[in-house]
Amino acid sequence: MKECHRHIRKLQVELGAAKPDLDGEAIQWRAERLEDIQRCMKEKAGLCLQLKSTPKKVTIGSLPEDERPTQLLPMAKILTDTVKMIAYRAETALVGLLRKHLKKEDEARALVRELLVSSADILPNEKENTPTVRIHRMACPAHDKAISSLLADLTKAAFHHPQTGARMVYELT
Repeated sequence: MKECHRHIRKLQVELGAAKPDLDGEAIQWRAERLEDIQRCMKEKAGLCLQLKSTPKKVTIGSLPEDERPTQLLPMAKILTDTVKMIAYRAETALVGLLRKHLKKEDEARALVRELLVSSADILPNEKENTPTVRIHRMACPAHDKAISSLLADLTKAAFHHPQTGARMVYELT
């Protein structure tokens, strides 16, 4: 439907931008554009009717058996909920560390979410037995400053890699 609306607007712009010539070719061209606009408007009206007649909700019973969603088994649901809870608590802990550098908690939480999905490089340093996690810069300098301070705090906390025991180092590049 959006494509149809865009096409109508494009045709209207072409028609409006055309020179007001009165020769046969210009009149023919305008007539073709008007016909195209009318055709697209009818198509759009048909799509609107089709959209209105489409049900807003789909019941599970109306789906074929192989396409129906399956419910998690109780133990799998408990495990999934536990992982979600641990992830939320970790996010909240990072927000607490960032609150020193940002005024609003919502901004800190959004920045932590951005940090958790941002790109990073992991560079092993075998001499010092430290993997360095280099986080790529954020969208604005204020966020860079806050994240840099957070990463410095995490490095000072001297977390160790769970498998190798190597001390983790965090940097912002």
